[in-house]
Amino acid sequence: MKKNNHLSPPLPWTTPFIILSILTVHSIKITSAACHVDDEKGLLAFKSGITQDPSGMLSSWKSGTDCCNWAGINCRENNRVTTISLYGQVDKPDSYLTGAISSSLVKVQNLDGIYFVNLRNISGPFPDLLFGLPKLLYVYIENSKLSGSLPVNIGKLKQLGALSLEGNRFTGSIPSSISELTQLTQLVLGKNEFSGHFPVGIKQIRNLSYLSLEQNKLMGTIPDIFKSFTDLRILRLSHNEFSGKIPESILSLAPKLAYLELGHNRLSGQIPSYLGKFKALDTLDLSWNSFTGVVPKTFSNLTKIFNLDLSHNSLNDPFPQMNVKGIESLDLSYNNFHLKEIPKWVTSSPIIYSLKLAKCGIKMNLDTWKPAETYFYDYIDLSENEITGSPVDLLNRTDFLVEFKAAGNKLKFDLGKLRIVKTLKELDISRNLVYGKVPAAINGFNKLNVSYNHLCGQLPKNKFPVSSFVGNDCLCGPPLSPCKL
Repeated sequence: MKKNNHLSPPLPWTTPFIILSILTVHSIKITSAACHVDDEKGLLAFKSGITQDPSGMLSSWKSGTDCCNWAGINCRENNRVTTISLYGQVDKPDSYLTGAISSSLVKVQNLDGIYFVNLRNISGPFPDLLFGLPKLLYVYIENSKLSGSLPVNIGKLKQLGALSLEGNRFTGSIPSSISELTQLTQLVLGKNEFSGHFPVGIKQIRNLSYLSLEQNKLMGTIPDIFKSFTDLRILRLSHNEFSGKIPESILSLAPKLAYLELGHNRLSGQIPSYLGKFKALDTLDLSWNSFTGVVPKTFSNLTKIFNLDLSHNSLNDPFPQMNVKGIESLDLSYNNFHLKEIPKWVTSSPIIYSLKLAKCGIKMNLDTWKPAETYFYDYIDLSENEITGSPVDLLNRTDFLVEFKAAGNKLKFDLGKLRIVKTLKELDISRNLVYGKVPAAINGFNKLNVSYNHLCGQLPKNKFPVSSFVGNDCLCGPPLSPCKL
């Protein structure tokens, strides 16, 4: 059940699964004859537009060989190429392609799917060749460097069933003609630089199951158009400049919506009580807005929620009792809560990996907290509370911890007794009562703050600034003053 750390869990209907399903259906290869001459010409023209291919992604693309057997190519009837699937691997620095998409790719007339995912360095404008491919159904050009505006006539691609241009550098407003793509089930335009308002015409695309406009520069109110969608399961509008209230028509999504992400905007008002009717909700992100009032009691009905982020608002007590069987990530930080203790429904979760309750009015002894599971913890932030005791027992039972923050508490423990796992990259225990010596293992961290404690002794060789260590009893050595002989 473990997921990544920004409320974007692997989904059964997101790109990898959809692509795998499509390719499984369409991957029957006929190898009795070489591929069509036009297909070969179009593909080799695409290769010629690539100036760098350090991992040899296109090394099998050679003139005079059957292009149906080239890497990333699938053929069906009459040995015509129907899909191109090229994927860069994020964890491999040399797994990318540099260059532009050749307009001659239009020669591959039977294409129904183009999947250029994580290629990173494909540049140029929106590929107009797409308008010349009459059988094209699925376009995924994700995480590269395409730029410029989308064509105003993008609505002419009426046959498309999925369009994802996520993670590029497109600018300008989203064309109103996008409303003509009524066959789409996925419209994913997130992580670009689109500006202007939410395109109201999207309400015409009634078959959408996945809509993402996140991480752009869109502004204005979110239009009240959601009654049009009967199958929407994912709605991602976070990291924009949307203002106003959550539109009431979002209630119509309650039966099926699993991911509602509206964080990092300028939304205001109270959190609607009808959100408690979203029984299929897996992820709710309302963080970094200006919501006020209390969290609705109806949230107790969200029994299937795994990821809840209400941080950085102006929400008040009381926080409702949740009836979840297992929360995976929770962030209630920086509101006006006075929880007094870590909620029991959090303590009992067998699958939690991220817990962030900074400035939540927690007054408890950490030695008395006995969570059901600690092994999978990646992120813990208990900063700016009144927590006493020691985190050593808790942290020494974690194996994947990446970040621990507990600044501004009353924790008292010997830093030398803390088992520092290899995955730990950030530690902030400043403004506590920590004593002992600073261990050499801090060199594996990216961020460190142990200032204003009672630490003593010579610092190990490190890369951190003075501010990471100031305000202790008797620390010495770079970047602080030299130790006395």
